[in-house]
Amino acid sequence: MISSFRPHLLSLSLLIGIAAPWAANAQASISSVGSGSVEDRVTSLERISNAQAQLLQQLQQQLNATQSDIDSLRGQIQENSYQLNQVVERQKQIYQQIDSLSSGAAASNTASGSGGDTAAAAAPAPAADAGAAAAAPVQSGDANTDYNSAVALVLEKKQYDQAIAAFQAFVKKYPDSTYQPNANYWLGQLNYNKGKKDDAAYYFATVVKKYPKSPKSSEALYKVGVIMQDKGDNAKAKAVYQQVIKQYPNTEAAKQAAKRAASL
Repeated sequence: MISSFRPHLLSLSLLIGIAAPWAANAQASISSVGSGSVEDRVTSLERISNAQAQLLQQLQQQLNATQSDIDSLRGQIQENSYQLNQVVERQKQIYQQIDSLSSGAAASNTASGSGGDTAAAAAPAPAADAGAAAAAPVQSGDANTDYNSAVALVLEKKQYDQAIAAFQAFVKKYPDSTYQPNANYWLGQLNYNKGKKDDAAYYFATVVKKYPKSPKSSEALYKVGVIMQDKGDNAKAKAVYQQVIKQYPNTEAAKQAAKRAASL
């Protein structure tokens, strides 16, 4: 759209550049129409008037075309802004739902997460859940569609076992997806809610080890500390909390980790 807009501006500039000297010449021509018969002078004036009318018509057409392009650009910008706002709101809703699930499972837990090397050592890979795998939905082949379908199983349908299977299938099928950190975090949270704390720690630790720059990484590392504390391993829990504070300062997870570490 911008590429088609620029030629209109160029054409308009050229027309104005051409019109200026032409208008001056036309004025000179009008002032010079003082000789000859009345019919000749009338004919000359009509010819000059017609030429002026044609030029004004061309200029008006160019202005109309330019205004049309401006209106189209304005509409496209408004549409893009709306779509961006929708994406932002959707992400906010997802994170709010994650926090809600976490607080529902344990009132003492806030946004949470998985660990680095210390946590990973205490989080063996989860065993395959044959029942959940059998319930996995058919995947579409599109990462965005499959991720949103898995999220819908949690937020809308409340089918948590099917959601676990869907997220497990997702992380295997789309290893390069930008949704990998979120998918692993979902698996950690869903397993934690079911009481499968070792499996939860594994997925939370995956977020921190593989995606340390993800917004969910600090929460994931903190969650591993919570799991260690739940299991009675206060020394390891405190080490993880200190790692959260050091690795992710000035985050909400670091604040929560400091509170828990101080109580141990």
